[in-house]
This record gives sequence, structure tokens and C-alpha cells, in this order.
Amino acid sequence: MADGNFDYDGAVYRTLLESTKAIPWKIDWATMQFAYIGPQIEALLGWSQDSWTTANDWATRIHPDDRERVVSFCIAQSKAGIDHEADYRALTKDNGYVWIRDVVHVSRNEKGDVDSLIGFMFDISERKMAEERLLTLQKELEALSFQDGLTGVANRRRFEATLDIEWASARRTQLPLSAIILDVDHFKQYNDRYGHVQGDECLKQIGRALALIIKRPRDLVARIGGEEFVLLLPETTLDAARRVAERCSDAVAALRIPHAASSVAPFVTVSMGTGTAEPPGSVEPVQFIEAVDKLLYKAKQAGRNRIEGADVEFCTNGAPLRAEQATEQAAHAER
Repeated sequence: MADGNFDYDGAVYRTLLESTKAIPWKIDWATMQFAYIGPQIEALLGWSQDSWTTANDWATRIHPDDRERVVSFCIAQSKAGIDHEADYRALTKDNGYVWIRDVVHVSRNEKGDVDSLIGFMFDISERKMAEERLLTLQKELEALSFQDGLTGVANRRRFEATLDIEWASARRTQLPLSAIILDVDHFKQYNDRYGHVQGDECLKQIGRALALIIKRPRDLVARIGGEEFVLLLPETTLDAARRVAERCSDAVAALRIPHAASSVAPFVTVSMGTGTAEPPGSVEPVQFIEAVDKLLYKAKQAGRNRIEGADVEFCTNGAPLRAEQATEQAAHAER
């Protein structure tokens, strides 16, 4: 390494440079040789001060995942005579790495040509670790913001966001989109009989059971109301959706949660509306869900513990035109 300096006068300036946590350095532009680098570099990265001879030593000690980006950026900025800074992972001698922020000043000669690069390296590892922790926390909070706090399935916010995406996809591909809206039969009476704590436990068990029903990555189960759940099934015909609804009904029945206050069965049961549509351009997704909700109401009016299914069609103003009943499952026998 060259024994050049930063043109400072006296030992006091050298002392200041070599005692600061920032690591000063200077590279001669014509030779790409280090004129100076602070002795602090060895304590930080393990590489001795005299091992920093050329700019290539700097480049090869950048993490491979960062190297091309950082070197290309710094060369381009330096050639343009623009002061700049870059964050990257610098490799340590023991095969670890340290996050570095390099702040670079481009020095010019009397002719205006680039003469040298002068900079400071700062150890920003703690800052990067804090940023990564914050990013992880933000991701966790984002996940929680889309998750129902009681049952662990998706919440209404996640459902509505997913519905918009899948509705647009179905409109573009002209493939069917199905939805199942599920309501726990006589849940108010359940809470009155067993209490709200037990009512919450009932919903948790149902949420877990429903979550096991869906298999495909794009399928979604969400809790959208007190005792109301929805399953969104992209690229699914009415017959296929009906089979999913039957599995949901069977899964809830298999829980055998006692419900002495029910007029339907001695155990908790569910009613379901199942609808399928190929979205026309003039219809909003909420209109589809409203149509499926009407099928749920029909199932409840017909005695509960049953499935009402239909292909949903719309007229030009977006109102449901016809809900031709395609399937109907009779009430399950008492289990």
C-alpha cells in the first residue's frame, strides 16, 4: 500500500483520522492504487492495512451478491465526477461479512479531470440488523393484518383483496370463479347455552377444519363475520364447488361439537350457499358475493344444515338475472 496521505498538516490530523470509527481511504485514479487506508480496517475486516494495494483488492472483498452492482455503480459515478455512496457487504478475512457504507468524494485536478477518490467507510451492521428486524416485524404485522385473530384463517380484509384479484383474473381468462358462504346454524343459541368462551372455541375448531379442506395455493378460506366463513375457489365449476361444500359440511359434523340448543341436530351444523360465475365486464365482485349470500339465506330458510348451489348470471346492469339451482343437498341426518 502506498504511504500517501490526504494532504493534511501535522500529526493531529492523522490522529483524528485514525481514531475515528470511520475508515478513511484514498485511491489514485490514474493507477487505481490505494494511496492510503486507515489502520482501523484491520480491526473491522481482518485484512491488514498493507494488503489494500489496488482497487481490485476492494472489489474482491465485496460480497459476491453485491459486487457487480456496487463496482459498476461506483465506477460509473466516479467517471462522471459525481460524489456518491454505496451500501454493501464487505467480506471479512474469516469468511464472514460486515455491512459497509462507503461515502465517496471525487477529487479533480486543475484541468477538471478526475484525480483521485477520497472516502470514508462506515460500519452500518447494527443499523442493517435493526432495519432487517423492522422489516421482519412489518411483514409479521402485515400477515396479522390479513389474519383473523380468533380462528387463524384469513380475515375479511384479506378476502376482499383476494376477491378483487381473482374476479379480475376470472374476467380475463373467462374461467369460472366459485364461492361458498358458510354460516353456523343457531350460533346465537349456542352462545346463550354454552357461553362466549366456548363459542369462540367452537369457531376456532371450525376454522381449523375448513383450513384443512382447501388444497390449492390460490384457494382461500376466511372468516368474514361473527359465525360466517367464506371459501373462494378460483377456476372451479359449480359441481366441484359443491363437492368442496360437502366436505366442509362433513368436516364440521365430524367435530361433533354438542349443540343442545339447536333445532336442527344435537351437534353443531352449518348452512351454505354455493355460487359460481364467469364474470362479465359490467359486474363488480361484491354483486357476486351478494348473490351467493342470497343462496345461503335460501339454505337457512329451507331448514338449515344444507347446501344451496347455483350458477349465477347477471343482466347488463349488473343485477343477478338468474340463479338456476344446480345442486341441493338434503339436510344431513342427525349424527
